[in-house]
Amino acid sequence: QVQLVESGGGLVQPGGSLRLSCAASGSISGINAMGWSRQAPGKQRELVARISSGGSTNYADSVKVRFTISRDNAKNTVYLQMNSLKPEDTAVYYCFAVPAATKGVYWGQGTQVTVSS
Repeated sequence: QVQLVESGGGLVQPGGSLRLSCAASGSISGINAMGWSRQAPGKQRELVARISSGGSTNYADSVKVRFTISRDNAKNTVYLQMNSLKPEDTAVYYCFAVPAATKGVYWGQGTQVTVSS
């Protein structure tokens, strides 16, 4: 069984920062891309950031300057550093990992990020 365990979500004021972490564990031969998506109430889920096994990154335009994705391949862990947070960043953030051996995507359980005064 493969599990993705997320941490780091919470309540933060506008302009503040949070760092999300997601560790993949279980029986898995390797992981290609990892990343984060988010979904706000009443809105469609959107891709926030993605990072390949080689370290190349992609960001949504709305977060490109403010967010930084990184990973530790030895730990099978992906991070999302979120700076200059805005109320519109409020959402449930989901970690994902693409296994190297099979098709499909593993998903974390989601962690709530709330940006409010």
